[in-house]
Amino acid sequence: MSDFYALLIGINYYKQPNNGYNHLQGAVQDIDSVGNYLHETLKIPAKNITRLTSPLPDTNSLAEIRAARNEQPPTYENIVHAFKDLTKQAKTGDQVYIHYSGHGGRAKTIYPELREIRGNYDEGIVPMDVGVKGRYLRDLEIATLLKNMTDKGLIVTLVFDSCHSGGATRGEDVAIRGNSNSDDSDRPTDSLVADKETLIENWKILTDNGENKSALLHNENHVYLAACLPNQFAYEYGVEGKGRRGALTYWMLDTLDGSYSKLTYKALYNRAKSMIQSRFLDQLPMLTGNSDRLVFGDKTVATPTMIGVEKVSEDKTEVTLNAGASSGLREETRLAIYPFETEDFNDKKQVLAIVEIDEIQSDKSIARILSEDDGGITVKDTDKLKSGHAVILSLPTTLIHTVRLWDKKIEGNAKDQLPAELVNKQGEALEKIRQALADNAWLQEVQGEERGDYQVAIDAEGKYEICIGKPLTNLGTPLNINDADAPAQVVKRLVHLAKYQSALSIDNPASEIINDIEYELLDAKTKKPFPNPNKIELKSGDRLYVRVNNTSNQPLNIALLDFEATWEISQLPIEGNFSPFFSLQPGQNTETRIRFEVPQRKDYQEITETLKLFATRGAANFQWLKLPPLDQPFEPKGRYRGGGDSPLTRLISSIGADLDNPPQLTRASYDPDPNAEWLTMSITLTVTK
Repeated sequence: MSDFYALLIGINYYKQPNNGYNHLQGAVQDIDSVGNYLHETLKIPAKNITRLTSPLPDTNSLAEIRAARNEQPPTYENIVHAFKDLTKQAKTGDQVYIHYSGHGGRAKTIYPELREIRGNYDEGIVPMDVGVKGRYLRDLEIATLLKNMTDKGLIVTLVFDSCHSGGATRGEDVAIRGNSNSDDSDRPTDSLVADKETLIENWKILTDNGENKSALLHNENHVYLAACLPNQFAYEYGVEGKGRRGALTYWMLDTLDGSYSKLTYKALYNRAKSMIQSRFLDQLPMLTGNSDRLVFGDKTVATPTMIGVEKVSEDKTEVTLNAGASSGLREETRLAIYPFETEDFNDKKQVLAIVEIDEIQSDKSIARILSEDDGGITVKDTDKLKSGHAVILSLPTTLIHTVRLWDKKIEGNAKDQLPAELVNKQGEALEKIRQALADNAWLQEVQGEERGDYQVAIDAEGKYEICIGKPLTNLGTPLNINDADAPAQVVKRLVHLAKYQSALSIDNPASEIINDIEYELLDAKTKKPFPNPNKIELKSGDRLYVRVNNTSNQPLNIALLDFEATWEISQLPIEGNFSPFFSLQPGQNTETRIRFEVPQRKDYQEITETLKLFATRGAANFQWLKLPPLDQPFEPKGRYRGGGDSPLTRLISSIGADLDNPPQLTRASYDPDPNAEWLTMSITLTVTK
């Protein structure tokens, strides 16, 4: 059975003079609160909790208790020794929790060898004895101390309630945990953590030679919760008559005290972040590492990507979400808001409200709260919305497409004009299309000047034309307006296009497995990626390789579909396998060779094709999305039911339904399982004759 160890460091009193680090009032109180929670609530033995504290001399009312607990002052030397002792004492599989409350600092680098990739300054925490000639515990040192722990197999959580840099006292009962200026003084260059070469080498290993900038922030082997971004402020302030507290520590414990179930660090972070930002707009906490791990636990719980509610409008009709277009959200996306402590996101009884995004910004969204008449629910507790989590319900995938029948062409010889004898035939020809559209659940006509997904008109030769921005020239045999079967054929083509584009638009921008898979095209001659993956140009007959790599520790089920220029959606075999999906094992990669040909028709001189990868941790039958070339009969659909009745499978099967059957899902009613982990990735290329 694993043990739990904690190292708690709180510094109110700083040796004076120093380079701008004033005394604090809430850091030691933070540590006492965290220590009490660990010991009294979680029943962690006192011998497993190490405290290094520096209270203000005139407020140290707990001096005898501190002496009895053998608390040491948080000097540079004592902090380093505490890290090392903890690493030595804990066994593989044990949990280690480290909490620091105090000043964060930014000092002239003592690693000039790394100046080009790190800049002129190091960041770190400020020991009580930093003075004018003392040492910071720098980020390179912290990175090595943590690496030593994770290399031993310890489960590490690190919470820093401090600034990385910047700040000044603001207000009578609010202070910044940092220095407004960088420290340019000369400081000792030796370290008690390790020799300089080891520190630099470890930092390079942990940051991919500097590509990730900070080993402390980007190491996925531990959970790291920081009070603010590197260039922001971390506040301590007076809380409800309880004296000063660090904002992060206070709201972290407040969240845990108010929770009746176990929380993940992601859930804890989202709630604490919302509460902090409601008071301090320039303090945005950070969370990196395994955010799905339970707080003070060693288990990981899969949860959907959640979006925080920043505020509720005064009239309680709208919410502001802390994610926007940069997160893949779009207008009309629907979300369900759950209480922050929710564990089971399939329990619809816990939903507080259903909202739909009306206004999208880069990093924020405004969503209206839907009434029952609009597909929402009755909101019973608007106060809970303020700290809730929003989970995507409906993706911006529309099965029903709109059609505009354009009968306003005028007489003339230009491309968008008609001969005199056809001008008066427009209305009659398009009325036949209108009648053929009647009761078609895939398509809906728009009126007046409103733009549709497709426009149908007639051309100068008396043929029906379908436009997506401009007339499509690769639709096969032209359909004459005098042919009795033509209107029905036009509608079938429109449904085919709607199905093709619906499948092409399937996306899951909030996927949690986005970093678990690598997908790229390789030049067949060199077996290397193309120089510009966003502009791949081939000649008819050329070959390439599709490479897929599973970088996660769990199997992924993948399928590869080719969206062809003939409006066909075909499945590409992976290692010769045409099954509904190919199971790609952890660490496995696969390469599939493909040859591209431009169709032997005069209307094809250059084609564009999209290769779309589908991946899921569960089972889904992506063969439902297959389409024959335009105007060719549909193949019978497979009966594979391995995907069960999951919302993703229902979406796929609905898109793949026969042309004569209506879609069963719309934008409003698509309700994906928020715990389903799936993604799509697309690469588009051009092929010329």
